[in-house]
Amino acid sequence: MASRTNSSSNFSESSSYDDHEQPSSVPTPDRVAPLNPGHRNNSFNGLLGFTFGSKKMRKKKPFSQNIAPVGLALFMIAFVLANWWMLSRIQKSGRAPGVEFRFLKANSSTLFIREELVRLGKARKPQKTIYARLLARAAHALAEGQNKPEPKDLWAEPYFVASSWKPCAEQRDLRPSEGKNGYIMVTANGGINQQRVAVCNAVAVARLLDATLVLPKFLYSSVWRDVSQFGDIYQEEHFIDYLKPDIPIVRELPQELQSLDLEAIGSLVTDADVVKEAKPSFYKKYILPILHKNRVVHFLGFGNRLASDPLPFQVQRLRCRCNFHALKFVPKIQETGALLIRRMRQNVTRLGPLDRHLVGSFSKSMMKGERNRGGKVARYLALHLRFEIDMVAHSLCEYGGGEEERNELEAYREIHFPALVELKKTKKLPSSAALKAEGLCPLMPEETVLMLAALGFNRQTRIYLAGAHIYGGKSRLASLTTLYPNLVTKESLLSSAEIEPFKNFSSQLAALDFIVCSAADVFAMTDSGSQFSSLISGFRVYYGGGKMATIRPNKRRLADIFVKNNTIDWRTFEQRVRKAVRQTKRVFSRPVGRSVYRYPRCKECMCNT
Repeated sequence: MASRTNSSSNFSESSSYDDHEQPSSVPTPDRVAPLNPGHRNNSFNGLLGFTFGSKKMRKKKPFSQNIAPVGLALFMIAFVLANWWMLSRIQKSGRAPGVEFRFLKANSSTLFIREELVRLGKARKPQKTIYARLLARAAHALAEGQNKPEPKDLWAEPYFVASSWKPCAEQRDLRPSEGKNGYIMVTANGGINQQRVAVCNAVAVARLLDATLVLPKFLYSSVWRDVSQFGDIYQEEHFIDYLKPDIPIVRELPQELQSLDLEAIGSLVTDADVVKEAKPSFYKKYILPILHKNRVVHFLGFGNRLASDPLPFQVQRLRCRCNFHALKFVPKIQETGALLIRRMRQNVTRLGPLDRHLVGSFSKSMMKGERNRGGKVARYLALHLRFEIDMVAHSLCEYGGGEEERNELEAYREIHFPALVELKKTKKLPSSAALKAEGLCPLMPEETVLMLAALGFNRQTRIYLAGAHIYGGKSRLASLTTLYPNLVTKESLLSSAEIEPFKNFSSQLAALDFIVCSAADVFAMTDSGSQFSSLISGFRVYYGGGKMATIRPNKRRLADIFVKNNTIDWRTFEQRVRKAVRQTKRVFSRPVGRSVYRYPRCKECMCNT
């Protein structure tokens, strides 16, 4: 098999921030393991692959009762310092080239300390973190809990009522539109998530105005740098045929309209011409007359330009039908997506609730693996860590990098967010602490790993990390990859030949992440405002049958917990984090004005049985 699931993840570093960190103070361990020659220590030693108390360490004669107390005291001090030093490796800015940690089984008694110390000594300086103390407690908890059962509802939706909602957007109760009022073109901007929403909104507008939709196009973005068009990502024939009972869709404008200068005749409509969350009345008042006059309207951008409410029942249902049924990934993406899912499940034969809807006929390949005779756990957690440099810079928050980090992020803002830079000059904005208290700062990788550990995920948990351009690169992920060694990305799961067809196509790579995250047994997001996370969450609700658990942390509640990181004990931290996350798992119908793509539990999209 071409996968490399046990190797370090091949992360793409989005900045050189990890080369300039200051070392942090050394964290204090939670407790010292008993000094018992027969005791197998599973604290920090187990965490990093070292185990004291092995036979190799007991070649000398054991301590006897006539050993001076001062000798025993010196031995205990040396033991504490060894634990202390090894935990600080969590904060190092990156492993030296070729360094691979060996994670031994919980009952191992082999000591590799001398060899590992030599290797680790070649690594770069530690990264500073404000969470050293809590990370120490998390390390102890994970090491000591390797053989303990996880919380019973960790991998499941806690509320049975979630299973009473069933998909029903396929049900049609309207006559096909003739599309007689003209043609609607849309060139969607943004990444794959914004484009997906724009396409389904364009379908709804075409129905509202009784117009014919021209197959959507995607605008090239200097940010995403992806030339992929609709047919490179989605199945064109399926899209056209599936929506035929709703609206007519053509591949291109009629010949007589192709030569028109749309901007000159007033048929080019940009986002500046359409208010955000525009209501149906806006389109009927301002867009329909253009259609009647010129027979064509071209929406350029079309980002978030149709309101969630109020919308006619059948038009709202059409939106759901487009998102959950009409948009199917092309076979190339489905096949590789199925391969990734199978490898995340360790080739164990199992068909998930969403597999067929995500990868189509390639879901059959998931039934060709090995039977689960040995009790192998095939489940995995998918994590969308929204900590890219654009998110970090735009948040105006601080992340422990000091003056160098502030300068780097300010330089990025001057290039990509000049309006924000000007706003900072003219208006006093909230401090980083105030923003964090309001839940407006993205979760740092250190905070994310603390959340996962507090929820009870053991350190053998297989984690798929969506995306790769984490701000700070490997150094920022050190705590996450150390405490959870079975963390992988598509880059580490696929061989170079398997991923080659997707290189330089960020939207197609994002489609692979969409598939693997949607199919995961648990999906954890770190920013509930992320459109990627929102679309995946909605997909899991729509097709999951109430069995697909999703973690949506309330960042305001978590901020109130994290601010006590220097005083709170681990047990209390666990209890508070679990309570905060459980409260976000409540089952409720879509609130008025909220997106059906994210909250499909509504009468237009789903049926409550």
